[in-house]
Amino acid sequence: MLRCADGTFYCGCTVDLERRLEEHNAGKGAKYVRGRTPAVLIEARCGLSKSAAHRLEAQVKRQPSKHKQAFVKSGKVQ
Repeated sequence: MLRCADGTFYCGCTVDLERRLEEHNAGKGAKYVRGRTPAVLIEARCGLSKSAAHRLEAQVKRQPSKHKQAFVKSGKVQ
């Protein structure tokens, strides 16, 4: 999960976290992040299967912003 310069969150899945963060901050990543750089990594999960990672991403994206902040602190989606 990234925190964008405007305070919003972006959640996505990747197999190369460092490369993907560099792409986002270079304006070559997701369209959502392009106008909101610099983005800072605030949460990462490793060792999930691809399907589990996508399920978690979908679950996070359904949450309102205040719950995403709580998720980052607790590690659970409310």
